[in-house]
Amino acid sequence: MNIVISVCDHLELEEVVSLYQANDWSSSEKPDQLLPALHNSHSLVTARVDGVLVGLANAISDGYLVVYYPHMLVHPDFQRRGIGRKIMKKIQACYEGFHQQLLIADDEAIGFYEALGFEKAGRTESMWIYAGVKH
Repeated sequence: MNIVISVCDHLELEEVVSLYQANDWSSSEKPDQLLPALHNSHSLVTARVDGVLVGLANAISDGYLVVYYPHMLVHPDFQRRGIGRKIMKKIQACYEGFHQQLLIADDEAIGFYEALGFEKAGRTESMWIYAGVKH
């Protein structure tokens, strides 16, 4: 299996929607907004196996102090193979030394991010105005 992790990879609408649908992310229901949102991120990392998109992560940042990682997903058929860890290591390398790296983790993702060094943010509570059901 040839895994390629790269920064700023070109994405096609169909492959992105397929990846989001495979993970039951409601963002897939807004394809006309999803692809431009990813391309307009501060950074974008993709994972491909034999040329097929199997994962991605994006970051929104001020470029100096704070970075937020809104999306990180791996196709269910390729999970638990270290791909998510490689994606996160690659995108975090862009923000090494930043004062604050943030993300929202739920369900089984919490342990994954804790293994990467993330921890609960003190006594803070996640809050949102959200149009989706999950992700």
